Amino acid sequence: MKILLDECPPLDFRHSFPGHDAHSAEWAGLKGKKNGELLRDAELAGYEVLLTVDQGIPHQQNLAGRKLSIIPIRSRTNQLEDLLPLVEAILNALETMAPGQIVPIG
Repeated sequence: MKILLDECPPLDFRHSFPGHDAHSAEWAGLKGKKNGELLRDAELAGYEVLLTVDQGIPHQQNLAGRKLSIIPIRSRTNQLEDLLPLVEAILNALETMAPGQIVPIG
């Protein structure tokens, strides 16, 4: 699965998803994009899932008809040590997600 990490998680978090093609927004050339533009451009680039710590995206965006799904991650901080315990739940969600779905983790 092709996964895009928004700008907030640490860059090394992308290595937590073996068997998936995970990139940072910066690497993908999507750094600095606003939410609607980010979703559109990520989808056009072939990303299937957006991992974000931005809790507002699910409330701000309509995913009806989109191929991209969103996993909003809730953790104490966006530091790697707080995100790593959630990796197993994220991997489980990736196995069952449908396009256009929002699956909060944490």
